[in-house]
Amino acid sequence: MTDKEDSAGAKIVVWSEKYATYVEVIDAQHKELFDLINRLYSACVGGGAEIDSAFRKAMHSMVEYVKFHFAQEIGLLEKIGYPDLAEHKKQHEELAHIILGASSSYEKGSTFVPNKFVRTLRDWVLSHIGVHDRAYAEYIAGMRKKGLLTDL
Repeated sequence: MTDKEDSAGAKIVVWSEKYATYVEVIDAQHKELFDLINRLYSACVGGGAEIDSAFRKAMHSMVEYVKFHFAQEIGLLEKIGYPDLAEHKKQHEELAHIILGASSSYEKGSTFVPNKFVRTLRDWVLSHIGVHDRAYAEYIAGMRKKGLLTDL
């Protein structure tokens, strides 16, 4: 599968195993993030007067879900003693800043291009999962292999 589909499918990202961390709860949350990104994208390409309302609703859902997911992921990394936790938190703070800033700008009616924001969000999430989440997934796999981690 590719990360992009045509606008008729209204998907900008599609889950595949290459994004898997093999931590069931985290992978389920990442799939939900993909779904939320696709909902934002659908709102952008949907056309008509309902775009604004759909985008606001999807943006609100994204803000709330990102807060939830980041708290869950950081909690897991703290629990396992992940050595690069500080950098991972920094990465999460960066995305939270981007999303909250964009949401605020949109709500205030500032110049804002929803489609550009969705593409930026997609690129950040894919990059973060592919680099930073992959790193902790490898750490977890190593701990599992040594028998040091059995409850994830």
